Amino acid sequence: MAMTVHVDVVSAEESIFGGLVEYAIVPAEMGEVGVFPGHAPMITRLKPGSVSLKLPNQDEPELIYVSGGMLEVQPGLVTILSDSAVRGKDLDEAAAQQAKREAEEAMKDRSAAMDYAKAQAELAEAIAQLHAIQKLRNKGQRV
Repeated sequence: MAMTVHVDVVSAEESIFGGLVEYAIVPAEMGEVGVFPGHAPMITRLKPGSVSLKLPNQDEPELIYVSGGMLEVQPGLVTILSDSAVRGKDLDEAAAQQAKREAEEAMKDRSAAMDYAKAQAELAEAIAQLHAIQKLRNKGQRV
């Protein structure tokens, strides 16, 4: 049996995932981080993107979209905290496309710096969701 580590993925609304994985690939702020059993303790911020969890006895990793948040790695436990998290299979491509269009339109009107920054953040989240959907399609998990 492969070595495993316990991973919890929690959003503000609910616990999305809790269980043993062979590894997790997480979208950290400075680039993707691979977390395997025995990883050194660490804490880092997350950017919007896909968390990839390789479950034992499952060929394809499970994908979970996170809107950002924090990653904490402790011996035997990995915790991913996010404002919002959605299982890959539950992502809505049409809604993500619409959010992307709205954010792009908002960025064209630079009337207020705060609105522009908010639009940039919303655009980054929409693009990350679309990338997660594309990863699922490439793996054959979504029609």
